[in-house]
Amino acid sequence: MNDELILKKKSLKNMLWLAIFSIIMMFSGIVSAYIIRAEGSNWLKFQLPDAFYYSTIIILLSSGSIYLAQKSIQKNNRKATTQFLLLTLLLGTLFSLSQFLGWKELYQHGIVYAGKYSNPAGSFLYLLTALHLLHLLSGWTGIVVTTIKNILKKYDSENYLGIELISIYWHFLDALWIFLFLFLIFIH
Repeated sequence: MNDELILKKKSLKNMLWLAIFSIIMMFSGIVSAYIIRAEGSNWLKFQLPDAFYYSTIIILLSSGSIYLAQKSIQKNNRKATTQFLLLTLLLGTLFSLSQFLGWKELYQHGIVYAGKYSNPAGSFLYLLTALHLLHLLSGWTGIVVTTIKNILKKYDSENYLGIELISIYWHFLDALWIFLFLFLIFIH
């Protein structure tokens, strides 16, 4: 690997870690506000939708599929890499759909984001899950770009930085969801 490629790899990884740190700080602020606000007398207690439990299983599976995509490109197996990237996209889509189903279930139980019938507990839940979903959409977009580049033979066992970066980001999103899910179960 030449010096220019090593420098590029290091720079891009540092930028990714900076972005991840920024996302962590944003969610930390919201989680802190959640904890403080939950002490209020009008905080509504309710069950998380079943769809959020399914979401968790789906996102864990997607973490495995993107891991296998990275391992496949390290073996120069572009076909398997593409298949695992596409599987990750599918699982990311299913995760997103399950989030929408969860929101639908919340709405059917009278838990809304804003307005006359809203409660801070529901508003925070919608905010946390929607922000996570927004970041997941950016990861999903990154996987689409990475998949196209893989199909165009831009990656091989010596140069798979794009796959490595999107894999790091996707694993972060998975870990973030697990944290949020457990937080909502135990602190909610």
